[in-house]
Amino acid sequence: MKITAAVSVGPNTDFALEEVTLESPRDHEVLVEITGVGLCHTDIAARDGVYGLPYPLVLGHEGSGVVIEVGANVSKVGPGDHVALSFNSCGKCTSCTKGSPAYCLEFVAYNYIGSRPDGSNPLGGFGDAELHGHFFGQSSLATHAMASERNVVKIDKSIPLELVGPLGCGIQTGAGAIMRSMSAPEGSSLLVLGAGPVGLAAVLGAVVQKCSTIIVSEPHAGRRALALELGATHALDPADGPLPEQVRGIIAGGADFAFDTTGNVAVIKAAIESMAVNGMLGLVGVPKDFSVELPINIVATMQAGLTIKGIVEGDSDPDVFIPELLDLYKAGRFAFDKMITTFPLSKINDAVTAQHNGEVTKVVLLNN
Repeated sequence: MKITAAVSVGPNTDFALEEVTLESPRDHEVLVEITGVGLCHTDIAARDGVYGLPYPLVLGHEGSGVVIEVGANVSKVGPGDHVALSFNSCGKCTSCTKGSPAYCLEFVAYNYIGSRPDGSNPLGGFGDAELHGHFFGQSSLATHAMASERNVVKIDKSIPLELVGPLGCGIQTGAGAIMRSMSAPEGSSLLVLGAGPVGLAAVLGAVVQKCSTIIVSEPHAGRRALALELGATHALDPADGPLPEQVRGIIAGGADFAFDTTGNVAVIKAAIESMAVNGMLGLVGVPKDFSVELPINIVATMQAGLTIKGIVEGDSDPDVFIPELLDLYKAGRFAFDKMITTFPLSKINDAVTAQHNGEVTKVVLLNN
């Protein structure tokens, strides 16, 4: 079938909306007409060559839409079902079979190589060039996407379909970090580094967990204000002084938990100095240079009983966690929609600029 897709033709270039083709679904695949798709920093990083993916390329990994066709062996969803699209996984490795698909041993092959794991691609029709995609098992910056049965999540049709895509990655990452990865208990304190969509989702997760003190450190005034609106108890401007001094001025003993979305070594070291004894630091921020290492004082880390935890996708099993978040949303306890601004897919490059400049917090691109 013919579809329209936002094609990346090279690093640091605008997306080009092009008519391309999409195959019919294979046995375990699901063809989805995209209603909305979140625009994530990971998409921009991939467009700009950070992950070494081949061009031309169709990205997008926070899609939502309506199933229009399924493969012969699909039983999980059917035509007409509303779905959120999330990361893909093999379903066979030890992590997947133990309910931890975010740590799938084949995660890269199923999400980050620009094709299906077998090297084939459902996309085509882009002149003589091979068109790459299947990004996160979906490539949903398009009017239609090919997903797999494993990475579609059926959702209640009463939910605004155009808004749920970001739950498939950024929102479940931030909320899951607090609710699942670190399991912050009621009454605990949390320090969040960065108030982008992932950091703000962490704030929402901390409110659900009934954390008593939720501190956000963020240089952008508008995002600090939004953090407070979503439930943060304090919003710090890094320009106002050293982070440890600011945090310990609020909690003398330091924060029980810290969550970094920046990938900035200096920020992470300051967060460590802001933490309580037996604290836990969660890391999701990806540095621009993948070889960057985090130097820590071994003895000080031992004496403080500090735990440092790497986190992928908030330790989420999307089939379980996305419906849980949507139940919280329906109950008025998880207002993720307050951070979303919508643009038409045709204005994708304007949306990229607005998000980069901090004019908006989280973009969802609509097919309408």
